[in-house]
Amino acid sequence: QVQLVESGGGLVQAGGSLRLSCAASGRTFSTYNMGWFRQAPGKEREFVATIEWSGGRTSYADSVKGRFTISRDNAKNLVYLQMNSLKPEDTALYYCAATTLVYPVRFSTRYDYWGQGTQVTVSS
Repeated sequence: QVQLVESGGGLVQAGGSLRLSCAASGRTFSTYNMGWFRQAPGKEREFVATIEWSGGRTSYADSVKGRFTISRDNAKNLVYLQMNSLKPEDTALYYCAATTLVYPVRFSTRYDYWGQGTQVTVSS
């Protein structure tokens, strides 16, 4: 079992950057494939990015490809989401999640553990 806590959200102007962090508890963190999702008000939760347990492979939603980078540090039980060139449409509550299913996993229902989320607001 793993517990996840996100941080790093905030208010930023369009074109700016933020780095989200997700701290995981548990000694088996390195065995989980990890993902970032987001949910805007009135919308469904959507996939943002995922990273394989080793960090060797990553996958992104088309809407963030080239602007966002997911990474992980298994020694520190951390997952990151570097967000550059932010747009107002990136405004959402961002969640990190963990799954034991085979990479890549883009569907939120396939993830076993979730954090509480961190708010990202991009002003125009």
